[in-house]
Amino acid sequence: MTTLLVKNVDVLVTQCDGSTPEEVSSSEIKQGAIAIEENRVLWVGPTVEVDQYFAETRPDLARVGFDQVIDASGCVLIPGLVNCHHHLYQTLTRTIGTGGGMVLFDWLKFLYPIWAEMMPEAVYVSAKIGLSELVLSGCTTVADHLYLYPNGSKIDDEIRAAQEVGVRFHPTRGSMSLGESQGGLPPDRVCDSEPDIIKDCIRAIETFHDPNPLSMLRIGVAPCSPFSVTPELMRESVELARQYPLVNLHTHLAETKDEDRFCLEMFGQRPVAYAESLGWAGEDVWFAHMVHPNSAEIDWLAQTSSGVCHCPTSNMLLASGIAPVREMLDKKVRVGLGVDGSASNDGNHMLGEARQALLLQRVGWPGFEARADRFTAREALALATAGGAKVLRRDDIGRLIPGNAADFVAFRMDDLSHAGSLSDPVAALLTCAPSQVWLSVINGRVVVEDGQFLPFELQPVIETHNRLSREMMMRAGVL
Repeated sequence: MTTLLVKNVDVLVTQCDGSTPEEVSSSEIKQGAIAIEENRVLWVGPTVEVDQYFAETRPDLARVGFDQVIDASGCVLIPGLVNCHHHLYQTLTRTIGTGGGMVLFDWLKFLYPIWAEMMPEAVYVSAKIGLSELVLSGCTTVADHLYLYPNGSKIDDEIRAAQEVGVRFHPTRGSMSLGESQGGLPPDRVCDSEPDIIKDCIRAIETFHDPNPLSMLRIGVAPCSPFSVTPELMRESVELARQYPLVNLHTHLAETKDEDRFCLEMFGQRPVAYAESLGWAGEDVWFAHMVHPNSAEIDWLAQTSSGVCHCPTSNMLLASGIAPVREMLDKKVRVGLGVDGSASNDGNHMLGEARQALLLQRVGWPGFEARADRFTAREALALATAGGAKVLRRDDIGRLIPGNAADFVAFRMDDLSHAGSLSDPVAALLTCAPSQVWLSVINGRVVVEDGQFLPFELQPVIETHNRLSREMMMRAGVL
């Protein structure tokens, strides 16, 4: 049994659950330490109590010592960040649509033909790039939404990448079946037949899905959106997912005003009512974006325990709007945080995304005045940790308590960007410029140490990725 002790942490945050003085004092340990055994948290407490605690409870461990000891003086340590929505393949097409300023539907129509030229190797390499970048930003768990499979691509391609990076992975087998010829948004050539989609969902679940505690790999079922799949596929997806334990359901919903108009014209209902009519509700369901729900629809989310993934940067770059996260949280909706696709965000920085969530809720929007006290730094961290864990139906991540997964990250606070932030170093993670992790431990394995990414050398992967991106865009006639 391998063991690790991280000690002398300036502030060790066991749970980012709130912002009241009582919650802060109970979850933040000054000069803290965390001990792990194999892939679980063994103990969390003040560094000064380490020797006595283990002498009394684990004399065997006290006698031989820990296999590895890391001194984290000058750091804040928090639970690993949870990214609830992504499209990893989109690292191949960063900035193409966002630089000039496109809204969602125009952006998608422009990019679909480019993505149609993607090869399996590009899916694999782009996932390695996106996941590595996420890990360096503090992310330890990632849910990805891969919804098109051109030229023989499979969900297996990104799963292989995740296993090489070492991240805890929730890939969702996405799909598109409603092409332009049937009134949908995507071109027919990037859509698949619904029998083939269901067959491959079953294959992915039965090949890869692990519902056990501390699982590193769980499959979800994820028809892409109301404008790219049929009602029949939405219903079949619900029926399929609920035949297996802890297989979640995921889709985009209520992202833009264009989507509102599409659903009203195509189905005679707003997006939320349309989803409800198809059985898309419950604790196994989570929706990406939810920028435009009204108050009654937010009540419905809370009543049905349906989850939401907030994607602030993507919503800003594509001018989709500002999601009413404050109202959702006040009504006890399960809300997590997502970076979203690397072509609608162009970055994979999970701590930076938490910062964006903090800022965006404060600036105000129609019907809500700007208020600096609308959202605190610790509430934003809660979205990115425990909030994401709840959205993914996991009680073994997002909190650093004995028995939970050994997933945590540490950021240096004695560097240039954080100079002068000693009064509240936890809040400074978000109010100051977001930085890269100094230490990342995922499932008990040290993945980043002293700021260095350990699983593999990044530069050759970057070079291969850029070559594949260039070749794909040349085939599409963009370059």
